[in-house]
Amino acid sequence: MADKLTTYDPAEDLASDEAMAAFMAEAFETSDASYIAHALGVVARAKGMAQIAGQTGLSRGKRGRYLFTLTISKG
Repeated sequence: MADKLTTYDPAEDLASDEAMAAFMAEAFETSDASYIAHALGVVARAKGMAQIAGQTGLSRGKRGRYLFTLTISKG
């Protein structure tokens, strides 16, 4: 009988601010803008977009511009 594979979502394992900070620190160590953007998405799902926006003061558009700038500067 074949094993069933399930989808893994790392956001489910980021239950504390410390875990999220460690996850992002590792992403920034790669200097890979696309991976950093992916990691931000994972943390956003883990924390909730409304809470992220409230804590950072960044609207969705501003976050997108920040990620675009980060991508261009690393390119």
